[in-house]
Amino acid sequence: MNRMIKRMAIVFGACFLMCSEAMMAQEATWIWYPGDFDIWLSNKMQNRRTERGTFYPPFWKVDNHYVCVDFHKDFTLAQPEQVEIYTEGNYNVKIDGKMQEGAPSQVFVPAGKHRINVKIFNQATVPALFVKGQTIVSDASWLVTFEDKEWIDETGKASDQAATAWLTAGSKNFNDPKIKPSSFELLTTPQYAASVEKKGQSLLVDFGKETFGYVKLNGLRGNGKVNIYYGESKAEALSTDHCETLDRLQVSNAISKDTVLSSSKAFRFVNIQYDGSLAIDSVSMLYEYAPVTQRGTFRCSDTLLNKIYDVSDYTFHLNTREFFIDGIKRDRWVWSGDGYQSFLMNYYSFFNSPTVTSTLMALRGKDPVTSHINTIMDYTFYWFMGIYDYYLYTGDQTFITQVYPRMQSMMDYCLQRRNKDGLMEGLGGDWIFIDWADGLSKKGEVSFEQLLLCRSLETMSLCADLMHDKKAAQYRQLAADLKGKIFSYYWNDGKQAFVHSRINGQPTDNVTRYTNMFAIFFNYLSEAQKQGVKQNVLLNDKVQKITTPYMRFYELEAMCALGEQQYVLNEIKSYWGGMLQNGATSFWEEYNPDKKGDEHYAMYGRPFGKSLCHAWGASPIYLFGKYYLGVQPTSPAYKTYTIQPVTGGLKWIEGTVPTPNGLVNVYCSAKQMKVKADEGTGTLKFKSKKKPSCKNGTITSVGNGAYEMTVEKGVEYVVSYEELGNRS
Repeated sequence: MNRMIKRMAIVFGACFLMCSEAMMAQEATWIWYPGDFDIWLSNKMQNRRTERGTFYPPFWKVDNHYVCVDFHKDFTLAQPEQVEIYTEGNYNVKIDGKMQEGAPSQVFVPAGKHRINVKIFNQATVPALFVKGQTIVSDASWLVTFEDKEWIDETGKASDQAATAWLTAGSKNFNDPKIKPSSFELLTTPQYAASVEKKGQSLLVDFGKETFGYVKLNGLRGNGKVNIYYGESKAEALSTDHCETLDRLQVSNAISKDTVLSSSKAFRFVNIQYDGSLAIDSVSMLYEYAPVTQRGTFRCSDTLLNKIYDVSDYTFHLNTREFFIDGIKRDRWVWSGDGYQSFLMNYYSFFNSPTVTSTLMALRGKDPVTSHINTIMDYTFYWFMGIYDYYLYTGDQTFITQVYPRMQSMMDYCLQRRNKDGLMEGLGGDWIFIDWADGLSKKGEVSFEQLLLCRSLETMSLCADLMHDKKAAQYRQLAADLKGKIFSYYWNDGKQAFVHSRINGQPTDNVTRYTNMFAIFFNYLSEAQKQGVKQNVLLNDKVQKITTPYMRFYELEAMCALGEQQYVLNEIKSYWGGMLQNGATSFWEEYNPDKKGDEHYAMYGRPFGKSLCHAWGASPIYLFGKYYLGVQPTSPAYKTYTIQPVTGGLKWIEGTVPTPNGLVNVYCSAKQMKVKADEGTGTLKFKSKKKPSCKNGTITSVGNGAYEMTVEKGVEYVVSYEELGNRS
């Protein structure tokens, strides 16, 4: 990269660390219509996908930014100001409704109360505005619209604009007026090979672990062709006919030239073959990354679990890019199901709100709604659920204001596609995914889809309340009615479980894990029903097993919610530890312990189709933070929260859980707990065989060996107790 590009990357990289679109900027920043930059950038990113050099675009509806946007804000000035104006696109400026001549780069604003309007047209990139005066600055408090509905009558009088829908501007703290938002790119840093095998005019380069970036050929000289075959495994890099990604170069008259490949790729191994008079001195790379800050931590007395946490963290970091993506090798697309899990992991690692809101906006796109998100019915519902959790963890109501109209139209689309019984059933163009599982039926009215719709309606009622929308009561009633149908149509007392589906109005006998485990951590079941599901489904080997980290995420969460942390630790060590034993340096899209050797790399009918670095493989981050350190918000933005540490049979655990404005620190052994939080009011919950003690905290017994203690911000509490064993 040249110096200017590095400068842009550093400036724009800061957006991953700073406040979200919903928060007020403290200085002038670039602004745009909310969500438009995310939609534009996702189009740019997702259309970089290739398969063996062939362009491979997304197969769902691709939206675009609004090409003409009006910005305005009212100011009251004690003193006149000279204001600088920068834009991306053609523009005009009005002060108090009076058009300024030309396209002024500066305007004079007198003292007093004034309104500034700037209208920008840009079809190629997002219409964006940067305004800087002494007190007049562009920030997220400006109002924007894509249709101002302005008209002029025969007398020349302009209409009022009462019918116009104004939203607060989107922004990402791009604070340099000379560096335009459309120049955004991630950061890079040099990395070097761990080993190189040279045979004639070929190099097999091993970078030591899964990585992502641009291959750099150092000292390239001569004439000829270079073929570069990438592999997440050595076998893939050596398979010139079947590796998933490659590059081909024609080199002419190179004189000791350092050449950086034009597109970034995922790889550990790179097989470089060249001919003619070409020679290459060495091979390195530019590692490309988002500069997120690791705020959540976890350590324990088990070294294997610590390794699993570290590899999970690395896996998640690799897949945290412009957005939360699915995997770094194959798709590099924004998928809602993958994104939903990434949001949850993010709250226990980076707590990076901008990447959450960017991903949600990119997924949703624009009206009109013509299909489910990513064409997948369950992925539409994960999108709603992601908003539910985002508000709980961040308390960001401004984002809810921006996204709520798109929530309404998305929910209208879903409700219009219900059948005569008020249930979701796959229609033409609908992909019902659920999970990669052999023989999993998608026919009829699948109970899992009804369960996710119910949760989505609960999200709508919450957000409608925040928006003071009278439809909140309607959404609540729809959710309650649907929940009643789920139990009436799908719950089988004899099986003590939900059945998988109804076909032609009749429930099937098939029991799968999906609906049952989600109903546990949605807290839809009674305690007796939860125990029935645990014994008859989750611990029943006759029920089809799950082989993807994607659904193991939820299966193990359900077991944690049932207090089975010791069981879950054994499963994590077996499943994720099994990937490590098979040489994983990041966690995979799918893992079946019964497979051998290169069989592990195959998927989708291709020998190397499987992603060996997939975001949903990093779920231990979430499980350790929420169910072992035991930290969960109970009201938005951690104003209140619980800490319920569980060692799961380990000698000790410790770590930090990030909050919007600080950390919750937790240490727990069988005899002692230490907790300290930077904000909010927490409740420490635990069980003890003996009466516990704390010098500076008041511990209250709540019966059956259970105790609670209030945790105030800024105070460290040390509790002496004797841990009760886990149920397993």
